Amino acid sequence: MTEKIADSGGKLSRQEISEAVGDLGWRYVLGIVRASVPVASLAQAADVAARVVAVAGDDGDGSLWMDVRRDRIVLSLQSLAVGWVTPIEIELAHRISAAVGESGLRTDAEIGDRGARSIQLLEIAIDAIDIAAIRPFWKAVTGYGDEAGASGPEDPLVDPVGQGPAIWFQQMDAPRPQRNRIHLDISVPHDEAPHRIKAALAAGGVLLSDAEAPSFWVLADAEGNEACVTTWQGRD
Repeated sequence: MTEKIADSGGKLSRQEISEAVGDLGWRYVLGIVRASVPVASLAQAADVAARVVAVAGDDGDGSLWMDVRRDRIVLSLQSLAVGWVTPIEIELAHRISAAVGESGLRTDAEIGDRGARSIQLLEIAIDAIDIAAIRPFWKAVTGYGDEAGASGPEDPLVDPVGQGPAIWFQQMDAPRPQRNRIHLDISVPHDEAPHRIKAALAAGGVLLSDAEAPSFWVLADAEGNEACVTTWQGRD
């Protein structure tokens, strides 16, 4: 698959990215491929992180970041220059998974050794009549910045150190006072979405719409506050 991608040219599709790394335990979510490595201690996490940095080499500086904890390492790959997954990140995923495997560990789509949840990314969606008028406020108050290649007056905002959820603005023609104007988008791997929706419904939620599935499902809590479960599917 990597040879096919390397020869294809142009921007990789979400389908191509997902298929290229899925068997390695990585998942594509919101322009990033991400995996978790379960470990037994912070010392082991540091050792694995050092091995990953070594195998990534110079390519890692522009593509790789890690969240290193006592029970896991969360690995993320995205070209910081273009804000997308390129053949470089695909190749890095293969190299990193091989190196992790040599340590007797694995790259996985689950967070934690008991599969507490799948890897995911969180976005805050804000309804707006005039996006350009409110975007500077949210940029200033959060200390956020522009995504790579997306600095327009209506583009999303991201945490420059990758700790907080991204913020994007949903264009509205008129206010909708009957619903909350800020909602969460929970972007999960495509194979996690059915489980997440089932759990949300079992916890008292309701399904408001699946008209755009599998891109996203609109759910709400018992008082009507909305959240969307989203995947990459249906977006290429």
